Amino acid sequence: MTKADLPGSVRRFILASVPSVPYLEAILLLRSGPGAAWEPQVVARRLYLAQPHAENLLRALVQAGVAQEVPQPHSHFMYQPATPELALMLDQLAQAYATNLLGVTDLIHSRVDKRAQQFADAFRWRKDS
Repeated sequence: MTKADLPGSVRRFILASVPSVPYLEAILLLRSGPGAAWEPQVVARRLYLAQPHAENLLRALVQAGVAQEVPQPHSHFMYQPATPELALMLDQLAQAYATNLLGVTDLIHSRVDKRAQQFADAFRWRKDS
């Protein structure tokens, strides 16, 4: 399967809302234990990330309405989509990832590659400049 085989709604969601594979994997990890309280160090260990990076991902998920931060007694995060529509989309994304891992990751990487190229192009000298 390829990224072209993904449902249109999932493709659009990935292109608009999933900045990286670790971001997606953090969503899926939290989603795997919907009632669990995830500490940043546990997420870091499970996703093979540095703890500050995992904390940034978790805070980004809170801002995106995917998770909720519970600060007492120490900060942890819970899967809690802000709307039923978002929860349904995340279910569809999880299903797509489970059945078309390569297509999903290719789409995420193509988005990242495109942004990197646009950034590089901004510094390219042009003859007509």
